[in-house]
Amino acid sequence: MSTAYQQIVHAFNQHPDQAFRVRELHELLGMPTDAPAMNVTRSRLRRLTRQGFLAQPGEIATRNGLNDL
Repeated sequence: MSTAYQQIVHAFNQHPDQAFRVRELHELLGMPTDAPAMNVTRSRLRRLTRQGFLAQPGEIATRNGLNDL
């Protein structure tokens, strides 16, 4: 897993009860909040969801198995 993926998973592990929108996740991680950068993160979140690391109910991604929003 690349560093960006590790940072995302780490953020969810550090805040297991919190749901993040992409912009909130970027702000937490100190990542750029421009549209192209956030679109890349959306793709990463979808990949992490497909691989079972995260669950994504609606538009909010949450750590797998912790929240069913």
